[in-house]
Amino acid sequence: MLPERLAFIDLETTGTNPTRDRITEIGIVLVEGAQIDVWSTLVNPERPIPEFIQQLTGIRNEMVASAPGFAEIADELAQRLEGCLFIAHNARFDYGFIRNEFLRLGRRFRADVLCTVRLSRKLFPQHPRHNLDSLIERHGLSHPDRHRALADADLVWQFWRKVRAQTDQDRFEEAIQLQLNRPALPPHLDPAMLEDLPESPGVYLFFGENDVLLYVGKSINLRKRVLAHFAADTRENKEMRLSQEVRRIDWQETMGEFGALLLESRLVKTRQPMHNRQLKHATELCAWSLEERAPGDYRPRLLGVDDAEFRIGNLYGLFGNRREAANALRRIAEAYQLCPIILGLEKTAQPGRPCFSNQIHQCKGACIGRESLGLHSARLMTALAKLRLQAWPYDGPVGLVERDDFLDIEEMHVIDNWRYLGTATSEEEVHELLAQAASVPFDRDTYRLIQARLGKGKLTVRRL
Repeated sequence: MLPERLAFIDLETTGTNPTRDRITEIGIVLVEGAQIDVWSTLVNPERPIPEFIQQLTGIRNEMVASAPGFAEIADELAQRLEGCLFIAHNARFDYGFIRNEFLRLGRRFRADVLCTVRLSRKLFPQHPRHNLDSLIERHGLSHPDRHRALADADLVWQFWRKVRAQTDQDRFEEAIQLQLNRPALPPHLDPAMLEDLPESPGVYLFFGENDVLLYVGKSINLRKRVLAHFAADTRENKEMRLSQEVRRIDWQETMGEFGALLLESRLVKTRQPMHNRQLKHATELCAWSLEERAPGDYRPRLLGVDDAEFRIGNLYGLFGNRREAANALRRIAEAYQLCPIILGLEKTAQPGRPCFSNQIHQCKGACIGRESLGLHSARLMTALAKLRLQAWPYDGPVGLVERDDFLDIEEMHVIDNWRYLGTATSEEEVHELLAQAASVPFDRDTYRLIQARLGKGKLTVRRL
């Protein structure tokens, strides 16, 4: 059965971050049986409204200057929403803002939440887009005052009525119940901690007793991924352990998936969470270089990441330690019949004596002069070619940009010679990151991540 009291809600705000930005307008359509009540108010956000948001909503600074602050309307709002199903388009956005406004007043706000974006996706999976403009066009909704809170709340109410009338009742109620079913949460975790989880990209952190960091993960949908951990806790040993140990959850939102990947890698390496096995920092990172001993005679030389000669464009492979690097070179020697003595993998008791591989016909004899050192070097270069690291393709640092065109905001991931210096949202932050570039070490996972993303060509590259 559907809840009896429904509140269709829309907000206008100064931005997208509920912990930093503030509400500028609230619109509510309250429905209980046949009774319908509408309510709206401007809200003084106690800070300037960005120009692009003023243009989008039509709500200007002078309009809210004399409006009540949230504290003045909090009691009335709480009374109106009491016992209601909180329904909104992209509901976590609106719910997160209202919860945070109440938290600033030292009050708790809780409600069952239903998102009409998710409802539309469930009922109409054949359609690729489910934003409010798409629903207006698809379902013939109308209101002359689009992008104002009460008008958009009324559009959500119109969508609800049309879909309910056109959809089989059992299917409609099933789609709603899927959202209202609460996940089984870890026994020691306060359910209120999950209320503000956004449905956006970012990184999440699980903390245990004494605030010990247990796990760092990333997702393009933080809320969905975190809840998935707990939904799987009876099927996977790792998830069960996390559920038993977790006491607190924190998160950091990012503009997109790439920023989440970079941040996750950095946090795992710098904070060393207990349950992360991948992405741990390789303290002995090294690679092979080719050193010309004599004209045409090239020998492998192992360089550590701290060596002055460590230059990505002239290196082969990235290995976590010297043993891993030696094992990789040994496999290459076997595959290409290269001499382990010439490669420095084997010592000989007496100059001119064949290596062991030559004695079992797995070396072509460079160790005893049967093969020239020039030819051996040529075959070594061919064997290593697949492991060659890509040289930094720019003549200095660049910014890789992830952007939200709708909100006209962007994040710039500052990269220099494959090293991730950090993420900036202003020119001042870019300069700060570049100033400390020398202190940022080269990292294997970051190199591979950046190389893969540059190869796809999906990010805007900005020269710095």
